[in-house]
Amino acid sequence: MTDSARLAADTAMGPVTLDVADLDAMTAYYRDAVGLSVLDAAGSVVTLGRAGTVASASVVVVVLRHSPTLKHAGPREAGLFHTAILFETQAALAAAVYTVATAHPQRFTGSADHLVSQAFYFDDPEGNGVELYWDRDRTQWSWVHGQVEMGTLFLDPNAFLREHLTDEALAAHGSAPSVVGHVHLSVGDTATAQHFYVDQLGFDLTTSFGGQAIFVSAGGYHHHMAMNVWRSSGAGRRMPALGLGQVDLVLPSVDEVGATAERLQHHGVAVRDDGRTLELDDPWGTLLRLTPALERA
Repeated sequence: MTDSARLAADTAMGPVTLDVADLDAMTAYYRDAVGLSVLDAAGSVVTLGRAGTVASASVVVVVLRHSPTLKHAGPREAGLFHTAILFETQAALAAAVYTVATAHPQRFTGSADHLVSQAFYFDDPEGNGVELYWDRDRTQWSWVHGQVEMGTLFLDPNAFLREHLTDEALAAHGSAPSVVGHVHLSVGDTATAQHFYVDQLGFDLTTSFGGQAIFVSAGGYHHHMAMNVWRSSGAGRRMPALGLGQVDLVLPSVDEVGATAERLQHHGVAVRDDGRTLELDDPWGTLLRLTPALERA
């Protein structure tokens, strides 16, 4: 029996849409460095992800939308903090980190062991944050009073590569499975974020850092989304700008999308609902699109 006040346990993140100024340069970064495949390139939109096989469907990770009339947002405005791309193995992560760092060494911004995961951080050519990471098994995560224990411990990138980078992983880079694991946003305040994303949308709060950041998920994941005020405290509603265009969430069924629409409307949140896809804006004007998972025959 589902909890009508919460998102379904098997909710997952869908692709992140970015409005970009230089479509060719951004396509090259996510294709050649990060290792995503171009799934579609129709006019001013390029879709990248993991191509499907006989046994699996294609997975879209990033959608690049050419928007040359837009300008960059100010550094303290609400928007994208980073898109986090999840790899299945440490070897696949090491290959991605090595390839990105070799092609764009000046865009490496840090690394950390978060107890639940190991993560490496970069900025793409237009300044959008990118996290490449691997999860430890859930049996190794620690939960205390309903919150997952996360930290920021030193992670030596060179030591990680020495331990995990292999010729086989480098050869497979570009075909290794990867998905959007979570999306981290810059917001104006965490109390408003928690009210919207937890009380209204239906995520569970998994941990918080003293009014500076909150982490939310469905189904006991460490976090599907996060919101912080580290550089955007007090930010108001976003104006159209380069950077984050849309965040997709994938719910398990049309019925779950419908139940979420009813819950949001009950809370007075304005939604756009065509009977299958649900769109709404968060308090800072970030567009969220909720769609049902593709049903297999």
